[in-house]
Amino acid sequence: MNEARVIALAGLFQAVAVVRRIAAEGSADPAALETSIASVFKIDADSPVDVFGGLGGLGLGLRTLIQQLDDPGRDLAVSQLAIAVLRLERKLARRRPMQAALREGIEAARRQAEHLGVNHANVLARLAELYADTLSTLRPRVIVQGNPLQLSQTVQVQRIRAMLLAAVRAAVLWRQLGGNHWRLLFDRKQFAMIARGLAARATIG
Repeated sequence: MNEARVIALAGLFQAVAVVRRIAAEGSADPAALETSIASVFKIDADSPVDVFGGLGGLGLGLRTLIQQLDDPGRDLAVSQLAIAVLRLERKLARRRPMQAALREGIEAARRQAEHLGVNHANVLARLAELYADTLSTLRPRVIVQGNPLQLSQTVQVQRIRAMLLAAVRAAVLWRQLGGNHWRLLFDRKQFAMIARGLAARATIG
């Protein structure tokens, strides 16, 4: 079960790492972005690893998770974003109408993605709008720090919001698997060890 939880956490940390990179530099790992966005559409996947299409697409997430759990020089902004997303997911869990609106919106975007592709600008814009209309209305909002030049561009803001939706999807999975704040705090060494094993398997695969 802890391996499944680590996969969910890797999905969360991958999404927020991509958000951080877009906000700071305007660029993102294309494979990581595609894996994370695709996970939004896999609402009823058979297993945690299936949500992300296998371990191969979670390389960035596993590396980021290991760094955040183990490295004193970690990027605190990534951890802060992840914690903010976990708090946002807890607020979402108490709002059934918003959950229904998200599911409906995701289904509409999924149909669009089937024709245009997961990474298409129109798909990302639709997911971004869905995030803005739902999750972004909850308080406190997730605040993304970055380069004002990037954060002033509509396309980059849309990519960030779409990736925050992907981060929330991973946070939902984490809670469904029994994850909570205390488990993340007290099991961090075990999680880091499992993440290293998963990262090695992902590289081999």
